[in-house]
This record gives sequence, structure tokens and C-alpha cells, in this order.
Amino acid sequence: MQDTDRPHEPAALVDAEAHSAGFRQVREARRLELVEDYVELIADLIGDGGEARQVDIAARLGVAQPTVAKMLKRLAEDGLVQQRPYRGVFLTEAGRALAAEARERHRIVESFLLALGVSPDVARCDAEGIEHHVSGETLEAFRRFTAARTAA
Repeated sequence: MQDTDRPHEPAALVDAEAHSAGFRQVREARRLELVEDYVELIADLIGDGGEARQVDIAARLGVAQPTVAKMLKRLAEDGLVQQRPYRGVFLTEAGRALAAEARERHRIVESFLLALGVSPDVARCDAEGIEHHVSGETLEAFRRFTAARTAA
């Protein structure tokens, strides 16, 4: 039997605390992912057209307006947005800071993927998912790698 014909042996389980820490990190990233996507999109809409309307958010995210309304209520309760009747949605200082942080993570991940030779369209799409799930340490490694590649 060749090595390629043998089933792979399962890796030894890591320590239970380390194992659960990894799952906690993923759960927290999933929880924050939607929040970050919303505030980043709201910031982009405001930057592009001066306002972010519920209908535009729904269209960009491909969701129904009631879904957006529910999320905007949550974001307002979390102190990230302010809704003004007939005026759209505005980010608070905390919302602007979170949007800027999410945008920077996206930029770092996308630059890293481009440095690896991933096509621009794929890098942009993949970065949208990866940006929420990388640790600060990994993100810093991506940044250093990309900086070293552009300096060379």
C-alpha cells in the first residue's frame, strides 16, 4: 500500500483549554462579523453619497429591509449608529472607529493575498471573510510579510 492509499491518522487532540479557546475565538469572530460588515458599509455609503439609507444597506447586503431594520436597532443599542427619521443612519464615534478598524484589517488581508499572487477579484472577496477571523498576531504577520515584499 502506498502512502497516498493509507487513510490519514487523526492528529492528536490538543489540550482541552487550548481547544476551547480556538472555538471561543471563532464564535466571537462570527458574532462581530455582521456588526463590522454593517458599520463598514454604512461608512462607505456615507463617504460616497453623504448618507446611508436602510434601502441602500439592504440592497448592498442582499437582505430584506426588515432584516436591516432589526440590525440597525441592535447597532443603535450598542452605541454604534444613530438613526434619524427621514435622514438615514449615521455612525457614532465608536461606529466610525470600528468601521476604520474593519477597513484596515480588510486592507491588510487583501494586500497579503495579492502578494501571494491571488487575483484582485478573488483577493477582495476572500478578504471579506478572512478579515473577521484572523487574530491580531496573524494580521500583524500578514502586514509584515506584505511590507517586506513591497520593500524588496
